[in-house]
Amino acid sequence: MENITVEELKARMDAGEKLNLIDCREPAEYAEFNIGAKLIPLGMIQTLQTDELDGLKNEELIIHCRSGKRSVTACLFLETMGFTKTVNVLGGVLAWQEKFGK
Repeated sequence: MENITVEELKARMDAGEKLNLIDCREPAEYAEFNIGAKLIPLGMIQTLQTDELDGLKNEELIIHCRSGKRSVTACLFLETMGFTKTVNVLGGVLAWQEKFGK
């Protein structure tokens, strides 16, 4: 697992990079505020419900949550499932909102 800051992530998004960005929060949190990531809650990852990610085992997956704790767990779970390039967003959505607002 690698780490990325919200500043690095936003710069890559602003540059138009095609990113595999995953939000591992719950649907209600996602509905409240999101940065355009695909929603796959941590519980689904932990119960191996990751069919939509099957073709991405060797691609970079950037995972974020609210504060960076659940995303670390998600990265570790995905690694045990054979995903080779997981990236945790440090500070999660809280850091994003602090830096860039809503």
